[in-house]
Amino acid sequence: MSDVTPDQLPPARGFLGFIERTGNRLPDPVFLFLWLIVGMVALSLVGAHLGWSAVNPVTQEVLLAQSLLSSENLEKLIIGMPRTLADFPPLGIVITIIYGAAVAERTGLFTTAIRGALLNAPKIILTPVVVIVGMVSHHASDASYVVVIPLAAVIFAAAGRHPLAGLAAGFAAVSGGYAGNLFPGASDALILGITEPAAHLIDPGYKVSIAGNWFFIVGVVLVFTPIVWFLTDRVIEPRLGQWVPAKGVAPPAKEEREPLTGIEKKGLVFAGLALLGMIALWTLITLLPGSPFVDPEAEPAQTFNPLYRSLAAFFAVTFFVTGAAYGVGASTIRSHRDLVRMMGEGISVLAPYIVLAFFAAHFVAMFNWSGLGPILAVNAAASLRELAMPTPLLLISVVLVSCFFDLFIGSASAKWSALAPIVVPMFMLLGISPEMTTAAYRMGDSVTNIATPLMSYFPLILAFAQRWDPRFGLGSLMATMLPYAGSFLVAGLIMVAAWVALDLPLGPGVGVHYEPPAPASSPVTVG
Repeated sequence: MSDVTPDQLPPARGFLGFIERTGNRLPDPVFLFLWLIVGMVALSLVGAHLGWSAVNPVTQEVLLAQSLLSSENLEKLIIGMPRTLADFPPLGIVITIIYGAAVAERTGLFTTAIRGALLNAPKIILTPVVVIVGMVSHHASDASYVVVIPLAAVIFAAAGRHPLAGLAAGFAAVSGGYAGNLFPGASDALILGITEPAAHLIDPGYKVSIAGNWFFIVGVVLVFTPIVWFLTDRVIEPRLGQWVPAKGVAPPAKEEREPLTGIEKKGLVFAGLALLGMIALWTLITLLPGSPFVDPEAEPAQTFNPLYRSLAAFFAVTFFVTGAAYGVGASTIRSHRDLVRMMGEGISVLAPYIVLAFFAAHFVAMFNWSGLGPILAVNAAASLRELAMPTPLLLISVVLVSCFFDLFIGSASAKWSALAPIVVPMFMLLGISPEMTTAAYRMGDSVTNIATPLMSYFPLILAFAQRWDPRFGLGSLMATMLPYAGSFLVAGLIMVAAWVALDLPLGPGVGVHYEPPAPASSPVTVG
């Protein structure tokens, strides 16, 4: 691997250079939230003084702007500070899943499963296998970047193809296809966990599960896979030409090209049996009379909502059990103390996110206390309703706004924590479900990841590329990835518009449209 560091990267020029320079001037997301909180406090003082208000069309509640420096709100802020953090929905869900995912990652299950899938892929379908494995590997968190992308280059070289084409396909799938997967996981829990409290600003009883975008994320896999396949095989690889190892370029390490060992295969068998056991257990609990996963009093489409809301626990326990089973079979676990250590290490990796969550949690809570979010949402929705913009066009605007912010701010949760309290309630009042708004945001957040040098893994991917060609610079990587990013954006816009036009379900029991439980009324604004 090359020892190129971000500080040694050649400066980009033109539009890309502008993005890089502007993004580098932005403060850390933690301080972005801090400045947003300061601005919101000032705005709450103005709103309370001028008497800003609106009527919630769902609950008919009169919404009044509240000063965040009032005695009541200061009490909530200072005395309730620990509770504000603890009540931040994404934090608990993500930590729960990480307990299990950390075991699956550190025992070697994720890495071995990814290697096995890629190394055994038939050459004729090598590219689509890399893409699908890359998207599914999002469950492995950072391992998807440090395993899938360099390994894709290795197996392309072993198959007689250009390794940088494999690297590009892997990068496009892992990062550009971040919105896609075959099953919900930690990223769904994180983003949809932010969506629910935003929806509560309009409808306090609204429930969101991590399966709320399940069908949509599978759709992303189905749409993006042929795009990457075509671009890699027909555009990128011909452009790269025939690969000739440069002088001084070392061949891939032997262990990177070797098939799985007998003990690794044994571990996978143990993990597979454990997975089947977990699926059988969840199925049995669902079918038992009086199952907690079934709500017999709900509408037919909502009967299994408790099951969908249990998926965070299911994935946490499943990752733990399958990871432990792999560790026993592959001898990467020696005692129960290893499991405890692995869970602790997994939580330690979350430290930067937990720091960010503290400020994001208080931003969301204070936005709620001020009353500014629903007031802004009600009045903005009224203005948009007067414009009579088609629903697909409204959601396309969310995709584009998300794309723009993604060029400068890499954290998906940070952006959504700031945007959700505004756009989710606003679009609910326009008849669009919180899950559909979230899906549009996720699409925009995903497609431009590979187009911005500010993405945290960009220097790492460049280092992987320079391992094969030391002359491959920042501009080379940008030029290689831009066709993917442009195609993803066009396809993503079409997909979001088509999803709305065809009124397709986003997940089990979740549709495009939101129907409020009470008749809407015209908003009233004072100020």
